[in-house]
Amino acid sequence: MRIIEAASLVEPVRRLCLRACCDLPADVENALVVAREAEQEGGAARSVLTQLIENARLARQKQRPICQDTGMSVVFADVGREVFIQGDLSAAVDEGVRLAYTEGYLRKSVLDPLTRVNTGDNTPAVLHVRFVEGDRIHLIVAPKGFGSENMSRVTMLSPSAGVEGILHCIVSAVRDAGASACPPVVVGVGVGGTMESCALLAKRQLLRPLGEPAARKDVADIEREALLRINALGGGPMGLGGATSALAVHAAAEPTHIAGLPVAVNMQCHACRHASEEV
Repeated sequence: MRIIEAASLVEPVRRLCLRACCDLPADVENALVVAREAEQEGGAARSVLTQLIENARLARQKQRPICQDTGMSVVFADVGREVFIQGDLSAAVDEGVRLAYTEGYLRKSVLDPLTRVNTGDNTPAVLHVRFVEGDRIHLIVAPKGFGSENMSRVTMLSPSAGVEGILHCIVSAVRDAGASACPPVVVGVGVGGTMESCALLAKRQLLRPLGEPAARKDVADIEREALLRINALGGGPMGLGGATSALAVHAAAEPTHIAGLPVAVNMQCHACRHASEEV
């Protein structure tokens, strides 16, 4: 059994918040470069993608936020079963977020939903904990901006809707979002479970290496077909037209009730931000 003081996680969370907000993952940046080459030379789509790539480069170089919306901090903690956390994990995560958003001059966007009074430090974070094998804690921080989050949805389909119904949910979500989700988007999809579990499953798919197909062939087929249909819409980067409305569709499925077919679509803008560290 390995004992980890919760307070020792404050600094890793602080680092990850800053890194995620300022350093776009290489696989995402590479996908933007590939997308640019697919667009017409001299067109608006290629111009937009060029600006997005340059923005990512400057953000990394100058350690400034990729986007003015530095998001709500979503933290995933995969805790090894041989780990005992001594202290308050949630409080430690919030302290790391508080330090990062204050010291890094990151925009503080978290407030009470009714009074609209800002909490002043971007806390509380949204913390998801699951238990895995081993004696380590794997932390992932994913700042989630609300241009894309607001375009997300959960649909409780009838089982008879089948694969075509799932595809319709995915494609219509992107179509209806238009430019509001800051395309080209990454689309996380969760199928099965319950209303809340399929939403979390969808959000976790945004953490996968970009373009990596699902392990299940039938799910990978849905990803591929959904991406083809989305990009055939012609919305393009920032909704100005073009071949790339989405960089990837990442889906996963889990068992559900015989009477249900929940589908969650979690939209992510072109700044698919996340950073991870193992402690």
